Amino acid sequence: MSVALAFAFGYLLGSIPFGLLLTRAAGGPDIRDIGSGNIGATNVLRTGNKGLAAATLLCDMLKGTLAVLVALYFAPEAGIAAGLGTFLGHLFPVWLKFKGGKGVATYIGVLIGLYWPAALLFCAIWLTVAAISRYSSLAALISSALMPLSLWLLGLPHMAALFLLLTVLLWIMHRANIVRLINGSEGKIGIKT
Repeated sequence: MSVALAFAFGYLLGSIPFGLLLTRAAGGPDIRDIGSGNIGATNVLRTGNKGLAAATLLCDMLKGTLAVLVALYFAPEAGIAAGLGTFLGHLFPVWLKFKGGKGVATYIGVLIGLYWPAALLFCAIWLTVAAISRYSSLAALISSALMPLSLWLLGLPHMAALFLLLTVLLWIMHRANIVRLINGSEGKIGIKT
């Protein structure tokens, strides 16, 4: 599998809008018309359906993992290309005029596919920060910020470079959350706003 083909495969898989498809299949509202308007699990949770939100989270993670594992079967560099493609597909799906999710679940899914111990580290950091701060967005931002350095220290420079790029993109997608965190208006976990 060429790098370009792996990237395209990853992009197409990543661009499947599971949050939108699952809520529609369940007869729920168009999630693009509520909350943040994005297609991720956090916004699906705003419909009040925890099961659909969990299914969206799982599907958005697994599409990252699946793309990477299929591509890794052919070559290591193909796995990295597929991971990048999947992440970009989730953030900018062609089917939804390039307006997708914020990427946290897919980021974790790509981590699982490329180096699962790093995904465990990400989740441990996320849980710790979320438990202390009660901010899901802050937990995702800090966890992602620590991944490139962690991968580099583990002697995985190609993965560190990939996750540096993914982290920058994830932070850009969370820019509104960052502003709300700074001005103290970001919603906390378990508190309805």
